[in-house]
Amino acid sequence: MTVTTDRLRSTTPIRAAQAARPGAPRRRSLTRRRAAIAGLVFLLPTFVVFGYFAWWPILQSAALAFQQTDLVSAPEWVGWNNFEVLFSDPLLPRAAVNTLWFTVLSLAIGLPVPLVCAVLISELRRGGTLARVLAYLPVVIPPVVSVLLWKVFFNPGESGVVNSLLGLVGIDPLPWLQSPGTAMPSLVIVATWSGAGTAILIYLAALTGVSTELYEAAELDGASVWKRIVHITLPQMRGVILVLLLLQIIGAIQVFTEPYVMTDGGPANATVTILLMIYRYAFLFGNYGVATALSLLLAVVLIIVSAVYLRLTRSWSTR
Repeated sequence: MTVTTDRLRSTTPIRAAQAARPGAPRRRSLTRRRAAIAGLVFLLPTFVVFGYFAWWPILQSAALAFQQTDLVSAPEWVGWNNFEVLFSDPLLPRAAVNTLWFTVLSLAIGLPVPLVCAVLISELRRGGTLARVLAYLPVVIPPVVSVLLWKVFFNPGESGVVNSLLGLVGIDPLPWLQSPGTAMPSLVIVATWSGAGTAILIYLAALTGVSTELYEAAELDGASVWKRIVHITLPQMRGVILVLLLLQIIGAIQVFTEPYVMTDGGPANATVTILLMIYRYAFLFGNYGVATALSLLLAVVLIIVSAVYLRLTRSWSTR
């Protein structure tokens, strides 16, 4: 009874104050509403600009996938004809397989290499700044320039830079870009070299957030470098790794510069990708409707892949 009486006494002044101000909840609600309206007003220019330059072209592209036009005369509605032409193209399955193969190779090479480089750079006691600059330098070079440089490096003769280095260890020259078996791995090497710098810097930033006390405790327990990486570094960085992995999958599926500049889809269509087919349909054949239809299908595939990936990695990323 004493506790109940004390609670009643403590709540009585609050109720009295609320009774004395009957319009207070209404005023608070009005204040929140005004703040929300003010926020929307400030965001309205951003919504308009983003909608005009981002969402409106997407909607136009979705409509263009069902039209036939040369982008000069009035478009003609053709329905699903563009998709029928696209699926009847015998090169489409080959391009899809090539794109998938490039993605798998990119993940097998491009995912561990930046992570290993970041760990090694973080362990440097001297020259860490220089190593970071050298690691990010390929990103600064324009993509077309770097691809053309690598095209010279992959010269199939003995005078090629890569073949010359292989000759030092007794390996015969390889036809890097002239053979269907080595053309795609060559493109993956170039793409990894060009884009690894950004991932290395992100991994280095994530490594600074790993507690040094965990490493010190592991060293006292006699854990090796490999065990410290597996049981401390990787679990602490799994969120960053998952995000970069998703971005790398999306980027690999949209590969264009390397096959276009280095091989033009050859040899024997071994490096034809989806984006290279889109380019050919639009700018070589002038069939913008089919090119847009293929772009729309690629966007749908990327959305599905991203949704499935996020669904599968949700539980692991929150551990």
